[in-house]
Amino acid sequence: MFSAAIWSLNQDPLRPRSICITRLEHRIDGLRVPGSRWGIDNPDTLYRVIPISGAERYRIHGRVAERRLTENYFTLWDAKMGTVDMLSGHDLVLDADRRFVIEVDAEPANGRQNHIRSAPEAHELYIRDVLLDWAQDAPNELAIERLGPPPATPPLGISEQAERTAAMMLRFAGFTQKIIRNFLRPAPNEFGLAWSADKGGGLRNQVYIGGNFRLDEDEAMVVDVRDGGAAYFVVPTGNIWGTTYDIVNRTGSLNKAQSLANADGSYTFVLSLRDPGVHNWIDPGGHREGILTLRLAEFPGGRPQGELSARSRVVPFAQLDTALSPDTRRVTSAERARQLAERAAAYRRRLPDA
Repeated sequence: MFSAAIWSLNQDPLRPRSICITRLEHRIDGLRVPGSRWGIDNPDTLYRVIPISGAERYRIHGRVAERRLTENYFTLWDAKMGTVDMLSGHDLVLDADRRFVIEVDAEPANGRQNHIRSAPEAHELYIRDVLLDWAQDAPNELAIERLGPPPATPPLGISEQAERTAAMMLRFAGFTQKIIRNFLRPAPNEFGLAWSADKGGGLRNQVYIGGNFRLDEDEAMVVDVRDGGAAYFVVPTGNIWGTTYDIVNRTGSLNKAQSLANADGSYTFVLSLRDPGVHNWIDPGGHREGILTLRLAEFPGGRPQGELSARSRVVPFAQLDTALSPDTRRVTSAERARQLAERAAAYRRRLPDA
């Protein structure tokens, strides 16, 4: 609901701003800012939105960090989160200082290198900066400029804004129910629902595999993954309302940089309430049920190469060692403590006053 409130404050395409809409609770100058995660958020992604009108022209001024992001997209949506146009951060043309300008308008590019073509149905830019290496990657700097004369209409008043916020809260509740129903439809612990879409908030050319889990203390779910050559993937857990579990102080998610591969290039993850003593432990933070998703992206040539699969099996926790391959990377308690300490320190780089 707080995400809906924040998002609803930035819906005027005549007075656009770039705002971050999915964050952990944090403080700014001593003020507590509530968390705003929702919609089965990706723990690696910094999500930003900019309101857009197809009748207006805009310039986005930005600067990339020295390390280019593995995955970074500027997606122009319609009001139903359907893709109108999209620009990949890989295609951004930069100057010598790593700065860029993106033009957003309804005209053809006509040779312009950084261009997003708008349309009458354009509603919003949804920007994903994916931080694969939490300790080193940094999001792009962004600022939005609307071109043309000053707005001919005044900004919304308090009552109008309150109505808009209430409407977006209702929309978020409905959207959440819809996506969670899809994840709860399969039987528990069957990790196989897969799709790729550019509608309903999905990212074009990204593959989603997911389902729900329900485990007892003496059980573990083993997930074997072959990533089809994806440069990026992440495996996060979340509750049945679509909010990720503890992603800072626990391994509530693991991405490709945080995971260790098997000798054959595949990956094996263990989801369990107790520490299984393996590096690729997905820790649900004591929750016996929830949502488990796998997102894969940035395939060579835009399509999976080789096998792309995720297969799950539930085994008794006491028999876990025999259920895993001999080359599965084990960790000691000291190694686990170091893994968690490094993870928490790396994530806090994103938070002010951290």
